[in-house]
Amino acid sequence: MSDYANITFLGAAGTVTGSKFLMEAFGKNILIDCGMFQGLKELRERNWENLPITVEDIDVVLLTHGHLDHVGYLPRLLKEGFKGKIIGTAPTLAIAEIILKDSAKIHEETADKANKEKFTKHQPALPFYTIKDAERTILHFQVEVEGKWVAFTENISYRFQYNGHIIGATFIELDINGKRFVFSGDIGRTDDYLLNDPKKPEWADFLFIESTYGNKLHPKEDVEAKLSQIIKETIHKNGNLIIPSFAVERLQTLMYILWKLYKENKIPNIPIFVDSPMGNNVLDVFKRFPKWHKLSPADYNAMCNHVNIIQSYKETWETIDDKRSKIIIAGSGMVTGGRVLTYLQQLIDHASTTVLLVGYQAEGTRGRQLEEGAHEIKFFGKYYPVKATIKKIDSLSAHADQEDLIRWMSSIKNVPEKIYLIHGEPTALDAFRVKIKDTYNWNATIPKLLDSEQNLI
Repeated sequence: MSDYANITFLGAAGTVTGSKFLMEAFGKNILIDCGMFQGLKELRERNWENLPITVEDIDVVLLTHGHLDHVGYLPRLLKEGFKGKIIGTAPTLAIAEIILKDSAKIHEETADKANKEKFTKHQPALPFYTIKDAERTILHFQVEVEGKWVAFTENISYRFQYNGHIIGATFIELDINGKRFVFSGDIGRTDDYLLNDPKKPEWADFLFIESTYGNKLHPKEDVEAKLSQIIKETIHKNGNLIIPSFAVERLQTLMYILWKLYKENKIPNIPIFVDSPMGNNVLDVFKRFPKWHKLSPADYNAMCNHVNIIQSYKETWETIDDKRSKIIIAGSGMVTGGRVLTYLQQLIDHASTTVLLVGYQAEGTRGRQLEEGAHEIKFFGKYYPVKATIKKIDSLSAHADQEDLIRWMSSIKNVPEKIYLIHGEPTALDAFRVKIKDTYNWNATIPKLLDSEQNLI
């Protein structure tokens, strides 16, 4: 068997989402992450195309973490012939299970709604995958511990290393015949409310590094003061504060901050409703894996008891009809689907409503449209006028900014042979490439979707 290592960029190249990297080495095929494209229509449409590779030849999938743009394509991978193991840390697989089941449910409900209300060009509209497909996928999950080298074959071993970002998240190191390939996944931030600081790689012959915020620094804003002010303004208007939130990490962080602000008498006891079935399940993952986060059991319980967790769609409507000024945290974080659309449908045309965006809004999402001042947004086949006040807090992002990314690379003792910038929009990728050159005098390349590099070793 000849010595070789090839990489194919099947996603997250020239764009943020759709993470999929195929590593071929010594007769083995390893897929790092298996995510869905989100955002722009042309990218979303790629989800429906079969991968341009022989899927049944993939031996194993290694997951950096459980977000949809890193795991959401897995059920389709099985449909295309994958039969191997899907390996990640225990919290990553717990999150992936929640996300896949939730995603499948939304796909089924959206297709059903589109067919009933006839706002579809497809006859009939089909779900991207079903709950049964998700359950079949979960049977392939295999837990691996963090921080330990695992021999895959005689020439290949891998290791998951703690990376902040969300519970269970890691970067992945592959050792292929003595050469170190490092896949950053999504890198977390230092001094996070809930998570420890990311570990750093110490050697990288080939580095694949995310660049989501490669051209930005998170503002040094006082999140607690800003959030307190927005809440007080909402109460003054007798309005509703709607926070579209990612169910994983962001929702739990918001719950923690709101509880902390109340406990420190910085905000009144305004009712807080959490409407995210997936977010509730993620709370359970925090309970199950206390070593993966900073929250004490007492703080965890107090935080959960401080909010009203909505259990049914009936309660969603009761919350909308509740005339009190209130905070509603609901999925999804980029306003692409989920329960938040029901609240926006009823409340976005009220001047007393405030919508607070608390994370990255990808190109082509409703969240990005709101951030950029859209006067109307479309969902459920109709346009809704935007009369609500739109606010944004950037510094709650779970992603490393440019400074964090540069710091994350600072412990690498060698000069990498190749650095590939992934998970970024074009301006972020190019700015980050220049910054790496200026800081370390290392050259980085920006691969395009479906690029392939041969004979890396």
